[in-house]
Amino acid sequence: MNTLLVYPEFQDTFWSFKHALKFIRKKAALPPLGLLTFAAMLPPGWEKRLVDTNVRKLRDRDLAWADLVCISAMIAQQDSVRELIARCRAAGKTIVAGGPLFTRAHDQYPDVDHFVLNEAEETLPEFLHDFAAGRARRVYSTPGFANLRDTPVPLWELAELSQYGSMSLQFSRGCPFDCEFCDVTAQFGHRPRLKSAAQVTAELDRLHAAGWRGPVFFVDDNLIGNKHVLKTELLPALIAWQRRHRRGLPFYTEASINLADDPELLRLMSEAGFDTVFIGIETPDAASLVECNKRQNQGRDLVADVKRIQRAGLQVQGGFIVGFDSDAPNIFQRQVDFIQQSGIVTAMVGLLNALPGTKLHARLAREGRLTSRTTGNNGDGTLNFTSRMPSRQLVDGYKSILRRIYAPRPYYQRIRTLLREYRRPRIAGAMSWRHGLALGYSGLRLGILGRERFQYWRLMLWTLCRRPSQLQLAVTLAIYGHHFRKSCAAIGV
Repeated sequence: MNTLLVYPEFQDTFWSFKHALKFIRKKAALPPLGLLTFAAMLPPGWEKRLVDTNVRKLRDRDLAWADLVCISAMIAQQDSVRELIARCRAAGKTIVAGGPLFTRAHDQYPDVDHFVLNEAEETLPEFLHDFAAGRARRVYSTPGFANLRDTPVPLWELAELSQYGSMSLQFSRGCPFDCEFCDVTAQFGHRPRLKSAAQVTAELDRLHAAGWRGPVFFVDDNLIGNKHVLKTELLPALIAWQRRHRRGLPFYTEASINLADDPELLRLMSEAGFDTVFIGIETPDAASLVECNKRQNQGRDLVADVKRIQRAGLQVQGGFIVGFDSDAPNIFQRQVDFIQQSGIVTAMVGLLNALPGTKLHARLAREGRLTSRTTGNNGDGTLNFTSRMPSRQLVDGYKSILRRIYAPRPYYQRIRTLLREYRRPRIAGAMSWRHGLALGYSGLRLGILGRERFQYWRLMLWTLCRRPSQLQLAVTLAIYGHHFRKSCAAIGV
């Protein structure tokens, strides 16, 4: 069976980093981890090829080779998905689809032959059994959750590793919290399910053997969901792995703000090679935190928490949301003030959207306030529900936040705020010709041709004088700012 695995294209978003990746001649931020893991679960006798359309185009000869086309996607890829399905259908191919988009909306894709939904560890074996017998059903789903000890190592050999900015790896699924707007617990449950430390290091071994020497993103929605296992099993294993490989690999991940409460955990994460963590801050407004049931963020000095994490050697990237029912007109200035004071350079601000399967979606449906399906991109300036604040005021206020935090002067001020707090990571990652290219190109593109040239050279001089060991990070963050401004321009900011 010739099996073609196809990953749809992402539109330009804050998270795509498309404009930043050009500085290091990469085409996509991350490989399709779910699809590569799915591929490892297919029968070993099947021939497998991957086409990530974020890296290269799907060619007619790819389709001509295939007996079966497997597509996995998230909601933000839905436009590309429809184009790919139409093309595969026109070529007369059998189509199998799965992933978050189809798990929530498979009824919207009538041209797909078979859906393998939820977690493939649970649903794929039955599909493969029925498919081999010539009696496969159209939909395979399960209410159960997979045991991650059964999850195989992804087939990295299918991916063009050199085209990606980072690699990805998963340790756990599930989150102990219950934020109203988040669909993680609806998909994966409240009890974190874990791989063994041996599984994780085996995946790292495979990546290292393939020649990867760059960053690795632990894609867990909350890496610290089970702190005990993290501290006693995984992190000690990662520390030992890094020591065996000398320079090691830099890691980054996602976690909840209560990470700031555990000095030992912070120390172990830094020693293991983690240098960046994304945290859902969401809002500085106490009423909005209560409204969305973000209990882990309530009753805290969030700025102090962020700085504590930064001083431990973890750069904090932050998620922020406007559009809660409790938001007053002053929320836009409050968000800007918080972002600037905290030194969160990579501040991802989005409009609240109601994702299918969330408690927010269910509540707004009961209230008759849903207006459309979400695009899956909360940074495109669109709403899919009737907000309490007038929608025009909300969207204009949202754009005003982006305009103020990504403008060169406040953005570069924020980099310096971070560098004053941030401790140099233990594992910086291997330098390559691409880093030299990025430095040279950023000097030309930002330092000579860019409207931020004064701010750029001021930052470089300040860093060389005050934090010379952080020059690479300063250049990287300057390039990120270029990407954010380009992405903002696409939505009229």
